[in-house]
Parts: sequence; structure tokens; C-alpha cells
Amino acid sequence: MISILSALFIRDRANFTDPDVRQKYGMLCGAAGIALNLLLFAGKFLAGILSHSIAVTADAVNNLSDAGSSVITLIGFKLAGQAPDPDHPFGHGRIEYISGLAVSFLIILMGVELLKSSVDKILHPAPVEGSALVLAILAASIAVKIYMYCYNRSIGKKIDSAAMKATAMDSLSDSAATLAVLAATLVGHFTDLMIDGWCGILVAAFILYSGISAARETISPLLGQAPDEEFVKKIEEIVLSHEQVQGMHDLMVHNYGPGRTMISLHAEVPAHGDILALHDTIDNIEGDLRRELKCDAVIHMDPIVTDDPAVQALKTRVEGELHRIDPSLSLHDFRLVTGPTHTNVIFDVVLPYRFRLSDGEVAERLKRFVGGLEGHRYFAVIQVDHSYTGAAAEKD
Repeated sequence: MISILSALFIRDRANFTDPDVRQKYGMLCGAAGIALNLLLFAGKFLAGILSHSIAVTADAVNNLSDAGSSVITLIGFKLAGQAPDPDHPFGHGRIEYISGLAVSFLIILMGVELLKSSVDKILHPAPVEGSALVLAILAASIAVKIYMYCYNRSIGKKIDSAAMKATAMDSLSDSAATLAVLAATLVGHFTDLMIDGWCGILVAAFILYSGISAARETISPLLGQAPDEEFVKKIEEIVLSHEQVQGMHDLMVHNYGPGRTMISLHAEVPAHGDILALHDTIDNIEGDLRRELKCDAVIHMDPIVTDDPAVQALKTRVEGELHRIDPSLSLHDFRLVTGPTHTNVIFDVVLPYRFRLSDGEVAERLKRFVGGLEGHRYFAVIQVDHSYTGAAAEKD
């Protein structure tokens, strides 16, 4: 159904990185979710009345809340697609995350209410009637929810939407919850066991888990999560494909919503190179990143000495000591400043977060190593950095 509707209403529907296409997919899936959840609510509510089942009725109300969630998702995609303005020069893309967070709160609220109703049903049990109509409605509901999971998951991956991925998981949890309700109805119909309330608690657990997972999915990008590892690798490939660039570090990725990404990084270039030619190379890299990854980039040039064998030999020795501490560590901006009494060996070290040694311990060990090199009066000046990409270290 979604494929047919997208072919009818979305122009250039295969261009998933286009903001307009993303917005239309989000609104289309939101509208489909509203229609399907309202149908499920009507069917399950009827089944709940006929069977006198609190679990079935609660599952129906859950579908009504899902319809409300789809309304929020639809509105969220609409607002997120607004053009940048003077007050929001980076656009409104993060509204998509906020709408997803609102959906997750609604899911959690419904889970809490269902939990209360299920406990009351356990304390005051009543027989459950399972007619063929009730069983058919529940079975159809499971099939519809699995379908909703499939299309939300597929479209969510294609347009890289955390909100739609969370909606997909919600649909999968709903199908499992309805399966539990169906089991309770069958047990109540064929035996004297009244497990309706207990199955209601199981449904509530699924709903609460789904809501908490959805909240985690949307809160993380709002707080500023580390970029996707594959995205970082693509940036490195593009930057380091230019032979004038000797290395890169201090990569920062700023996410202002899907399709709205800004990055900044330091690119190491030969200190003896022509400044105009190097600047032209940096401009070309920024253009490549904009064209291939749809992101705006700001690149700072770091000049490094590449034609002094003594500097390169000392750098190799320091890197060796650094890798003896841990192979994942790296350094950058290595340079020497010679004075009348000693030579400063200046460089930055990149440590992963929660490293087994503190910043001070790593710096002190390297200072002792540099200061202990025979035949020289070296003094290490070390800046300890941490990666903003979530990786253990940047390429150097």
C-alpha cells in the first residue's frame, strides 16, 4: 500500500536524501498510521465489549493512542520541513526528534494506565468470552501491526529517521502484545483460567518498553550523540583522498536534524607548500563533502613539517611509546621549537573516553619518555584531546 501511495504522491520518491522527499514520506506514513490505528481501535474496542476482556479493551485504547502518536509524527515532519529563517538559520529539523519524544511519552503514559487497569483485573477477575469474531479481529490486528512495522522500518532506514524507526518498534511491540491478548482470550474460552489481567500486565510491559526505547532513540540526537561510524569513515576517505592532506583530526559533527549536518575538522598539510594551492585544495574538499555527503564543512589547515628527517624520526619514536601505552592512541600537530637551553617537543594526544589511564597519567608518561631521550634537552608540551566522533582515535 505504501509503495503504491508513494508512487502516486511523491515525486522523485527514490531520492531519500532530499529534504522534501523525506518530509513527504514521513507525512504519508503518519497519515497511513492514523487510518490503520483508528480501524484497529474500532475493531478491538468492539471485540473488547463482546468478550468482556480488559486486555482486549486496553489494547484497543493503545491503538487509539498510536493514532494520536501518528498525528504528532505527521505534524512533526511538516514542521521539521520548514525552511531556515533568521531565528533558526540551521532549519527546524530537530522538531522531528521532539515529536518523536512526545510520541514516546504518550506510549509510556498508556503503558502506566494499562498497568493500573490490569492490576485491578487481577484483584477482581471476570470471565472472558472468545467468539470467532473476537479471535478473527485479534488475528487481523496482529497481521496489520506486523505490516506497519515492516513499512515503518523500511522507510525509516531509507530516510534515516529515528522517529519512524521508533514507530516501527512500537508496531512490533503492539503485535507481540496483541498476540498475548489473543492467547489470554483462547485460554479463557477453553479453560476456567482467568489470566486476562496477567496478560494485560504483559501488554503493559511491552508498551512501556517500547515507549522507553523510543524516548532513548529521540533523546540521544537531541543531546548530541556521536556520529555514525560509517559516516565518519566516508569523511576520512574524502579528506585523505587528496594527496596534499597528510592527516586529519579534531573532527566535529553537528546534527541539526536529518539532512542538516555541519562538520568541522583540522587537515594537516605540508608547512612548505604553496598557501594558495593548499587553500584551493581545502575548498575542493569542502565541495566534495557537500556534494557527496550533503553536509556543510569548515576545514582548518594545520601546517606540519614533512621535509625534516630529524623531526620525522623523533615523531616515530614518540608514536612508538604512545602505542606501547595503547595501540588505539594517536597524536597530531607534532612540532619542535628550539630555544637556547632546550627544545620544546609539542604535540596533541587523542584519548578515548573512559580510558584506563587518566589524561594526566598518559601525559606524564610521555613527558618522562621525551625528557629521558639521551643526547638531547627535550621538554614535552602535551595537549590531551578526546574524540568527538565516539571512536578511540582519529586518523593522523
